Amino acid sequence: MTSPTSPSVVVTGASTGIGWAVAKVLTERGFHVFGSVRKAADAERLIAAFGDKVTPMLFDVTDEVAVRMAARKVEAALDGRPLAGLVNNAGVAVAGPLLHLPIDEWRQQLEVNLTGVVITTQAFAPLVGARTPAGGKPGRIVNIGSVGGRNANPFMAPYCTTKFGLEGLSESLRRELLPFGVDVIVVAPGAVATPIWDKADETDVTAYAGTVYAPALERLRGYMLSIGKSGLPPERIGEAVHTALTAARPKVRYTVTPDPFQVFMTQVLPKRTLDRIVGKRLGLLPG
Repeated sequence: MTSPTSPSVVVTGASTGIGWAVAKVLTERGFHVFGSVRKAADAERLIAAFGDKVTPMLFDVTDEVAVRMAARKVEAALDGRPLAGLVNNAGVAVAGPLLHLPIDEWRQQLEVNLTGVVITTQAFAPLVGARTPAGGKPGRIVNIGSVGGRNANPFMAPYCTTKFGLEGLSESLRRELLPFGVDVIVVAPGAVATPIWDKADETDVTAYAGTVYAPALERLRGYMLSIGKSGLPPERIGEAVHTALTAARPKVRYTVTPDPFQVFMTQVLPKRTLDRIVGKRLGLLPG
């Protein structure tokens, strides 16, 4: 790896979607990005798009050995300079009715979205400043959460569980890192126009055809496709990450959504009322 002269940030899951947009916004604003990808072809696309402003790193966030090896390479490239930030973005979304979901899929969701965050944080936090003796101005850790980390939709229990969990992880970690001055901030997107929504059309729900949930799953799939088309451009999330990394007094959580009123309603309405609204919309309750 070459030695970057700009302030540097590690962004996991930089191959597409939000991670790609975060890399785009940060490089445009003077940062060097170490972006993690899982395929060599994605590394080549990063270099083609951003040139020497990005250094791709090949690893899966669930592979502790590979992540720690990447951290050592980043440390060598920094040559004594601190890492300005770690953006934990890599993740997957598993959907399905909890009573029928294969346990292997549940485990994969937890492993990538939560354990992967712990693995990358343990590896890179010392470079951000969480070590003694401290050297230079401490950086920040930004965890990409979701509005689904505060309000859970049916059939999204695996994903929402990890995003609810990320809220607790971030809060605990922020307080644990107080002695080092390293801040931990959550950026929680709503619907964002990324390829993840296109996968809804490819999701095979035939395994649940014989269950009471089959009609509701079809409705949910149509809903996901529609909100994917009307979602925010992912660069908006990149801008929020930039703010989280650079604001003099950042918030502990930034919610970025195309429908703020919907978020407001989920925070104000009683949970039982929301249960009935969601149940009727998806046909889980009579209309």
